[in-house]
Amino acid sequence: MPESGSIALIGAPGDVALDGLDPSRIDVIQTCFPDHAAWLRRGVTARTSPEGPYAAAIVTLPRARDLAEDRIARASALTPGGLVVVNGAKTDGIEALAKALRSRVTIQGQVSKAHGKCLWFDGGTDLSDWFREPARLSSGDLTAPGIFSADGPDPASQALAAALPVNLKGRFADLGAGWGWLSRQILGHDSITELHLVEAEKAALDCARENVSDPRARFHWADATDWTVSPTLDGVIMNPPFHQGRKADPDLGRAFIASAARLLAPHGRLWLVANRHLPYEAALADSFRESSEIGGDNRFKILHAARPTRQRR
Repeated sequence: MPESGSIALIGAPGDVALDGLDPSRIDVIQTCFPDHAAWLRRGVTARTSPEGPYAAAIVTLPRARDLAEDRIARASALTPGGLVVVNGAKTDGIEALAKALRSRVTIQGQVSKAHGKCLWFDGGTDLSDWFREPARLSSGDLTAPGIFSADGPDPASQALAAALPVNLKGRFADLGAGWGWLSRQILGHDSITELHLVEAEKAALDCARENVSDPRARFHWADATDWTVSPTLDGVIMNPPFHQGRKADPDLGRAFIASAARLLAPHGRLWLVANRHLPYEAALADSFRESSEIGGDNRFKILHAARPTRQRR
């Protein structure tokens, strides 16, 4: 690392160790709310967009190839005369990206260990053809690289929207609202008076602000598992995430269910869709007095719950 100047950590998770790095020199560029908040709790500067130039940039490789290319290209542009380090897992495509980079830049060095690889090159190389901006789908909806279901509505969300009752009314939330497709279907019910779109990924929420123009919509960049609202809600609808990185993590969906129970009024109801194999029934029974499967197919199940037992903290 350079002996002076700011160092950008692009996409670094909130629990990454800073061994050998001076926290006072670090700018974390992180658009995922839980990780962003974790860095701030650690006393490290965290931003949603860079304020370069930087002496060096360390890029954490995401799963999505288009987003990975964008991060690397922007890191190079932000470090003229500096150093760009790319760190990632082989399962996240580091080998393919290393091969692509070798035809564009001079790799100064690399280290491989277990299932990961770290490589570095001199910043300032023009990789602008790798920039990836938000783009419109044929439907006119705006999506962004790396966000969930960026190429169109998720089939599970479509199944959930089709299963919703026609008499939805009152104040609702869409937990994990993504780029807003499901929220727009919810707002198609005239008796909805207010809909809170809660989304942890800022890039997705920025798209939702463009895609959902209904004045009843409220937008929140937040962690759905600890977001709060007052007064309590009449309904929650969600297609909760169930991965942390590449690893399936049903606990994340369970945390969404517990959060929904906490946010709902005593008469409130929850509708959610989940992949058929995910074991959410026990979590529903733990947080609601009533729950049942109301639809689905061999891929998805549509679940409904009522009479929450866990009220606001």
